[in-house]
Amino acid sequence: MKLWQRLFLALALLATAALVGQLAWQQWSFARGFSDYLDAIALGQAQQVGRRLVQLHADEGGWERLRMNRGRMGGLVSPDGQDGPPEPRQRPGNPPAGGGHAGDWRPSAQERAPAHGPMPEMRADPRARGPQSAGGRGPGPRPDDMSIGARFGLFDVDGSYVAGNADVASSRLRLPLSADGRAIGELRIAALPSLPAGAESEFARQQLRGALYAAACVLLLSLLLAFALARRLRQPLDALAEGARRLAAGEYGHRCDAHRGDEIGALARDFNRLAEALEQARQSRQRWSADVAHELRTPLTVLRSELHLLADGVRPLDAAAVASLQQEIDQLTQLVEDLNQLTLADAGALEYRFGSIDLADAAADAADRHRPRLRQSGLTLDNDDSGEPLPVRADRRRLAQALDNLLVNAGRYTDAPGTIRLRLSRAGNEARLQLDDSPPGVPESDLPRLFDRWYRADPARSRLHGGSGLGLAIARAIIDAHGGRISARPSELGGLHVDITLPLELAGTCANAS
Repeated sequence: MKLWQRLFLALALLATAALVGQLAWQQWSFARGFSDYLDAIALGQAQQVGRRLVQLHADEGGWERLRMNRGRMGGLVSPDGQDGPPEPRQRPGNPPAGGGHAGDWRPSAQERAPAHGPMPEMRADPRARGPQSAGGRGPGPRPDDMSIGARFGLFDVDGSYVAGNADVASSRLRLPLSADGRAIGELRIAALPSLPAGAESEFARQQLRGALYAAACVLLLSLLLAFALARRLRQPLDALAEGARRLAAGEYGHRCDAHRGDEIGALARDFNRLAEALEQARQSRQRWSADVAHELRTPLTVLRSELHLLADGVRPLDAAAVASLQQEIDQLTQLVEDLNQLTLADAGALEYRFGSIDLADAAADAADRHRPRLRQSGLTLDNDDSGEPLPVRADRRRLAQALDNLLVNAGRYTDAPGTIRLRLSRAGNEARLQLDDSPPGVPESDLPRLFDRWYRADPARSRLHGGSGLGLAIARAIIDAHGGRISARPSELGGLHVDITLPLELAGTCANAS
């Protein structure tokens, strides 16, 4: 399976799982929230019922009359707030029992009984789940539905049943009743265990159908977007794959579109940098091969020509002829040695024996070795040494080789009369060596390539001065192996300025290494 197909399937499964989870949570939340909504309505009505019950308790001096006539509870919880069924009119001349006001008394169940016989006494229902009331009376009639009115039950301060629905004794929805700061009872409300069958269930089904339709539309849109995204990601990846195949075939000039601002664009830019580096490496390898062939061909051609002249008797075999042959052999030997040194440096196999040395002493020794030769060429070598020791950890022989290459290069490409100046100083935790020479200088465009192998700012002067173009490359490899830096820029004397920095060995003692 291809990457874009796996990505599409992953996005599709993620969208499907998210929608299914959202749908399940929405239905669960709706079912729970609907019951809580009904409970909130019941609590709101309970506030009104509670006020009526508190007033009734104050008017009647307790719950006994309500306990004796529990049918009045239905009127108290009704929306219109009527206290029980309508009472019969008082006959003229028949005052209420007890001498009270008519508004303070309600007939008992026996007094409202029909003419054909007394109303039967209300007994405890053995199937009821609520507690038995005080005096041995059972709970009121148990409602068959869960309407708002049937969800209320009144209990005394001691928890005994008074009126209403006795099955709500253990309900968590409770409204304490108090009068004058004294608890007089508690109104308990039944919670709906689940959605009832009816209009609420039909509403829930409608919500489920709507949620399913919405989820299907969102899922279809998500799949389309996932497919488009996967295909869009596939195009630049295919371009990178094609570019990799072309690079493997040797087409290092191929470049990918890197105008995107995301990670794929960054990958394309890295690919282009890799292709550029490979192209430069191939060009460098080609130049290396051509330069090696040229540098080896030149002394060999001279040797062959001179040997032919000697063999043909055109040139006599004297000391001058031998000296000329020896010079060409020395140049060829030096070239082979430079190639070997540079190859070892590139492979990290160049041998180093590090020890603590004084960079000022090493620079003074190099100046003493080259001063006579430079004087014969009409050049003056100044060694500006402050006398401050500059201890560094280095290989004395390799460091001397780097300094020799720099001084030879300066003497070879400085016109006489001229000046070469060495300066040493301390820069923080680093030792600094600066080498300046007088004209001619190196064009600034050539400075970044000055330490490349075989590079010459003036190729036409290579045979005149005998340089191979490897000395500065070897010097840079040696300085890098010592953890230092080397750079070049135009000199204030008019020629070239070479700057070398090496880390100071602050904790060690300075001792010359043999």
